Amino acid sequence: MTGAAPPLVRARRLRKSFADVEVLRGVDLEVEAGQVCCIIGPSGSGKSTLLRCINHLEKLDSGQVHVDGELIGYRRIASTLLELSEREVARQRAGIGMVFQQFNLFPHMSVLGNVMEAPHRVRKLPVAQVRADALLALSKVGLRDKAQAYPKQLSGGQQQRVAIARALAMKPKLMLFDEPTSALDPELVGEVLGTMRALADDGMTMIVVTHEIGFAREVADLLVFVDEGVIVERGVPAEVLANPRHERTRAFLSKVL
Repeated sequence: MTGAAPPLVRARRLRKSFADVEVLRGVDLEVEAGQVCCIIGPSGSGKSTLLRCINHLEKLDSGQVHVDGELIGYRRIASTLLELSEREVARQRAGIGMVFQQFNLFPHMSVLGNVMEAPHRVRKLPVAQVRADALLALSKVGLRDKAQAYPKQLSGGQQQRVAIARALAMKPKLMLFDEPTSALDPELVGEVLGTMRALADDGMTMIVVTHEIGFAREVADLLVFVDEGVIVERGVPAEVLANPRHERTRAFLSKVL
């Protein structure tokens, strides 16, 4: 009888400081393949830094991150960890999609051009295949009809959905979302969350830093509350939100629910 599959994401004892401020203080996190993990907590608690450390956008002071069994950012030789080259890290990041608060689309490129850019440049795939994959990604976010439009012609919600399509076009095994709705007008939030719900329904593994508690309650398999660089509480969203065990969690939720 075989054992259970290892988690897709395994973070161990993550520590990260900026100057003399320790932002992550020994964080452990595991996310299974196909799970949606939502991370909540006050501003400045280390949520975004944790996300950025998972794909080595921030270099850890100590600790390790494995994604699909692969050590991210480093190569182990005996008992020593050696940092990978930027090219090797870029190869790893190609399998980890990330969506930021800001859309970061190229304004001089069409929607289709934005979505095709990374697969063409990073994966070196044939243009016809890249185009077909990009159109499929745009279909998944409901924007195939905007393929020839330019970012300035789109609403903020549409631009964020293009950013999601751009990440999907790389065919990632993991998607990271860093407060993807925080820069949107309130009436546009729903369309982005709807796109993320559809990805979850398709089985995409996702780690989402969010202030959208309703989304976390409905979609997440795992809810993590972070404060002052540590994971204070984690569990099934309904249980954490209804019956938090820690006073700090209760105090935070009393302000946002």
